[in-house]
Amino acid sequence: EVQLVESGGGQVQPGGSLRLSCAASGFAFGHYDMTWVRQVPGKGRDWVSSINSGGDKTYYSNSTKGRFTVSRDNAKDMLYLQMNNLKPEDTARYYCTKPGEVPPGQGTQVTVSS
Repeated sequence: EVQLVESGGGQVQPGGSLRLSCAASGFAFGHYDMTWVRQVPGKGRDWVSSINSGGDKTYYSNSTKGRFTVSRDNAKDMLYLQMNNLKPEDTARYYCTKPGEVPPGQGTQVTVSS
């Protein structure tokens, strides 16, 4: 069974930082590209960032480029998202997933508010 468990969310002030983690199990994590998406209640999921299976190619949405950094540790089956200079519009529930698939996990809530 594929499991992706997100953690690291919380409430921070604008300009703050958070590091999200995603623990993968039940599949050959190191063989797959991975993606972070986010969702606000009542709206669709927005793509945030992707990383290829080897970890040497990363991609970001226009709204997160330059502030967020995606990385992975294939030895530990872990995916990360370092988020800096957070803005109120980054408030959402964040999920990790294989590209194009519905996130199987519960996500982790990020709230940016003063």
